[in-house]
Amino acid sequence: MSVTPRSTAEAAGTAINNSQIPKHEQLRTIILKLAREELEPGARLPSERTLMDSYGVSRITVRAAIGRLVNEGHLVRVPAKGTFVADSPVQSTLHLASFTQEMEAMGHVPSTVVLVAEAAAVPEDTAEALSLAPGSEAIHLRRLRLADGRPVSVDDAWYNPEHAPGLLDIDLTGSVYKALAAQFGHQIDRARQSVRSEGAPADVGALLGTGTGAPVLAFDRVSYSGPLAIEHSRSWYRSDRYSLTMEVRL
Repeated sequence: MSVTPRSTAEAAGTAINNSQIPKHEQLRTIILKLAREELEPGARLPSERTLMDSYGVSRITVRAAIGRLVNEGHLVRVPAKGTFVADSPVQSTLHLASFTQEMEAMGHVPSTVVLVAEAAAVPEDTAEALSLAPGSEAIHLRRLRLADGRPVSVDDAWYNPEHAPGLLDIDLTGSVYKALAAQFGHQIDRARQSVRSEGAPADVGALLGTGTGAPVLAFDRVSYSGPLAIEHSRSWYRSDRYSLTMEVRL
């Protein structure tokens, strides 16, 4: 979807004036209104030249307004393509739940593409996390997770085969946590997790559609059922489609 100079000004319903409010701030307000009320997520913003001509402002003013909106997460710049309206991120509270359970609880439709489902030798840090001997075999799943048909995360997880011996024989497009509880008697009741920001690895960027090096939220989690370490997972979430909220108390 594109917007012509005339429709841009009409959609915004306002114009730049010589008030005490800086012109770049006035333009930011206009563009934000356009992005929220007239354009769909993923729609391309009018070009810099279109905005300059529509509102009689300089390129510096346009870039200052757009730059702030990008920093605030309302817009996304794509090199050689333009600036686009950002997707509304999935808002998650920090709690223990599977991706499927979390998305359903927030009213989204989850789906999964299974990329890898195999028995393989575990990495050294995973062996330590799951109390396995170095080089021993475990169950490895790698899945692309989507909400409402849009890629949200890539999950790479390992499972102790003693606690889920038939995991590879079940439908892996649903909640593995539900299956662990219902079919293997291991309810995931706690986890140790770290979260950090990092640049998307090439394979993750390709799957998420962000490109290599784009900012993603990287999770490292060890999940337990009672005293047993059941799962060691790494997940990469699109930072423009997923955000965390938490309540901090004294």
